[in-house]
Amino acid sequence: MTLVSGTAARAADEVSTSDRLQDRREIASGTRAYSVGFEDGRFYANGWHITGEMGGVWTPPMKMLDGIWFGVGDQWAGQATKFTSGKGYVRYDLPPLSGLSLRRTDFVPDGRRAALYGLELSNPGGTAKTVTVKVDAHSELMGSWPWGTDPNRGTPDASANIPDKGAYSDGALVFTDDGSLGDGAPEHHYAALVASDRTPASGEAAATGGGYRGPQPGKVCAASDGTSMPSACDDGPYGKGTGGELRYSVTVPAGRSATVWVAAAGSDQGLDAARQELAAAVKDPDRLFAQKLASRAALASRSKVTLPGDPLLQDAVEWGKQNLADATQTAENLQIRWTNQGKQQFPPPLGTVKSATWFGAGFPDYPWLFATDGEYTSFAGLALGQFETVESHLRALRDVSDILNDRSGVVVHEAVQDGSIYFGHDSKQANGTNDFNTDETVKFPSIVALVWRWTGDDRFRDEMYDFAKRNLLYVRDHLDADGDGWPEGSGNVERTGMGPEKLDNAVYYIRALLDLADMAKSKRDAGTLAWTTRTARDLQQRFESTWWSAANNQYADSLTDGNAQLFQKHWIGQVPMEAELADGSGLASTEHGRTALAGRENSTYSGDRPYNQGLFHTGRGGGADGKGDLSIFSLNTSIQAVGDGNYGRMGAGQQQRYTDANAETMFSEPATNGTPDEQPGAMPEILPSEGFGKNIDRCWTCRSMFLQAWGTYGTAWPVIHQQLGVRPALNAGKLAIVPQIPDGQPSVKGEDIRLGGGSATVIGARSGKRYSTRVSLEHLRVKLTLGVTLPPGSTASSVYVDGRRVKKFATATTDRGVEVTVKGGRSLTVNAG
Repeated sequence: MTLVSGTAARAADEVSTSDRLQDRREIASGTRAYSVGFEDGRFYANGWHITGEMGGVWTPPMKMLDGIWFGVGDQWAGQATKFTSGKGYVRYDLPPLSGLSLRRTDFVPDGRRAALYGLELSNPGGTAKTVTVKVDAHSELMGSWPWGTDPNRGTPDASANIPDKGAYSDGALVFTDDGSLGDGAPEHHYAALVASDRTPASGEAAATGGGYRGPQPGKVCAASDGTSMPSACDDGPYGKGTGGELRYSVTVPAGRSATVWVAAAGSDQGLDAARQELAAAVKDPDRLFAQKLASRAALASRSKVTLPGDPLLQDAVEWGKQNLADATQTAENLQIRWTNQGKQQFPPPLGTVKSATWFGAGFPDYPWLFATDGEYTSFAGLALGQFETVESHLRALRDVSDILNDRSGVVVHEAVQDGSIYFGHDSKQANGTNDFNTDETVKFPSIVALVWRWTGDDRFRDEMYDFAKRNLLYVRDHLDADGDGWPEGSGNVERTGMGPEKLDNAVYYIRALLDLADMAKSKRDAGTLAWTTRTARDLQQRFESTWWSAANNQYADSLTDGNAQLFQKHWIGQVPMEAELADGSGLASTEHGRTALAGRENSTYSGDRPYNQGLFHTGRGGGADGKGDLSIFSLNTSIQAVGDGNYGRMGAGQQQRYTDANAETMFSEPATNGTPDEQPGAMPEILPSEGFGKNIDRCWTCRSMFLQAWGTYGTAWPVIHQQLGVRPALNAGKLAIVPQIPDGQPSVKGEDIRLGGGSATVIGARSGKRYSTRVSLEHLRVKLTLGVTLPPGSTASSVYVDGRRVKKFATATTDRGVEVTVKGGRSLTVNAG
């Protein structure tokens, strides 16, 4: 059931909107294919990596179709009146035709290289109706690479796209694209088919260059057109597809419904492989749909949170699970090629990764494997129980990096689904800067350690240990030219004018050293334990004096060649508070951490109405040019939210401001009149902001991602790890549960939080000066520590474990507040003095 409030609906299983549907993008996704269209049911051209071609129907690393359209009789289905995001599907309410009510449901079965579209026809009348349902499909067979055209890049480019061939055969539309783009590009054999589980009454296809776009006229927009809205563009300048039409005779009984399922299936391994995918997709669409719903329901049952004081954040956590599942991609036979930012697009491959699974960074333009995106997303993935994808993502990064960089330890920046590498090579550009970002290499060991602690899986630690060790050896031996210990190279802020040593690299390096030391100790690797511990201790001791800018009450963004501080107001100033060290502490001192976090809450650093209230990329007057960057990214906002939680700043104007800033853009963004940013329930890359505007107002090639995986870090992690206080160290057989209840909220609850091979249910509550924690464990044998977090300066006047007063308890003052803990038990009550 869908509950509607204004123009947007929010409910446990569906989220809907009826506002500006032709301006909003959507995705239906599976692990081997996805479909990106618009919420009015049409498929307009959009995206910029390949101009206008990033939407449509894809089976990585290959695009299949520009779109698919339905009609009844001699009329095409009109634009949808309502769009709904479901868990594992999307649905369109369409205007009636021929006396029948119409709805369309799109979903992508996991493990299949196919998308399914179901037109449901409902007959409200008293007599049966027989109608003709027609289906148009327009092909666009092309690879993920190369990106667009650029005189600074090599050839071939997107203009070398080969024209598709079309045919109607055996009840299906058949599209093929065979050949090579030239200039070193490999020979390819792309194929896509469109058919139903029904036998068509008739069909037709254009051999080449056909229209077949249903109600869309087929307008081609030029690459230079930087103003048109997507709904004005049916194709981009590089489209060379063709099309066809299928027609089915359908009888709808009186008072009943009938559904016509149509599949688009394909393969980059030729027509026979595509036929196999089609056969699997149309064999039993209803069963596949039921399987999809069941798998997403199982996913939703994990880490199920109840936040009576913040239902918006509760919904964001719930839908974040679906976002991560939608982002999960698998591809096979990745041919690893270093393209040098597109300047050498098809050199001979360095090696092959047989199979890879990862969290795609964002849709439609960033669906591939990224390091920094996945490293942040892993926090959310673990908190939400998606262990397998986190581990697979890390394996894929290791495998690609070792082939690309000859086992140097440098982590690749990004890998397209076919294995083409745009950036992330262990080499230097002509100006002497690295072809990789340092931050991705120094973050990697910490994510391995995080997985190890959440799963207790020593085998995974062993599998990744050598690579994690090589990560930091490379940094130590190659990225410290001045010998001061602070690593050099680009970090997450990819802006000119910064010094060679970046704050985020310094912070994550210290964290990684301590995490690698923890793993080295368990491995009895005394040499690694010694140098990582020694180096981390030295850098920790010098951190505040080196990086704290007293004049600005913030941390410096970077250091010059002479180690002078540069303060340019970039968002990475919050990383010293966001990065949690192996012992649970923050790197920033408590005083400086709280001061820096509070200082970012004003209009210099954070947005204000009528836009989103998240954190700017670069504060007003900041950056090398003094202009700032007032775009609000979901990641930047996540960093602030996590930092606030680590330093006990949980109130409405503190952490809740930033968690809700991310959450509201999924459901009720004020800047879009209380509607979602684009797709209901999806976290975008850039939130509506003063420096960016709103995605739904931007042109066909100048939009940010409407679903970006990393933003879930800023909703899931603050709830599961901070508010519920879940702190696993399953590598050591330990689990601590120490909730911190936000001000003004009575309780927090998390059910079926996956930990190792079992789970925990946690309830934290506060009433006046009484704080309580209750825990139940399933299939977990651990040494359990229970706790509560009291406000700074508090004392515990009485402590009860499982209903009995105890005198033996521990009290510790932390960055978060005063933590009162006990060993064992299942319930804890603390009365604060």
